[in-house]
Amino acid sequence: MAGIIESVIKTSPFGRWYIELTDTMKDEEPIICVDVYEYADKIEEMGKEYDGDIEVIWSSDEGVTPEQINEVRMQMNAYEAEQEAIRNGESHLADGTPNFNDPANYEDA
Repeated sequence: MAGIIESVIKTSPFGRWYIELTDTMKDEEPIICVDVYEYADKIEEMGKEYDGDIEVIWSSDEGVTPEQINEVRMQMNAYEAEQEAIRNGESHLADGTPNFNDPANYEDA
């Protein structure tokens, strides 16, 4: 059976966005993620319980600005591009950063 994970973009009193994850198949406290790397790790971890068969439902809370939603979207796109470059063994990531997982980027000392 597929798991359903709710991802809700929220904003703190300080104006910083975060993502609250809830596994709708369980009665547990939500998980708070403060960046897309933490979010990706938690989604992967939660997905293991369902053999990777999950559906992610996105929404945003009241008070979340369009700029915050766009920032999350842009960071998620950058994360996906980075992961794809790593999977493909490219020497540089999409933003031009060297792929430090590629041994060709290290010089012999």
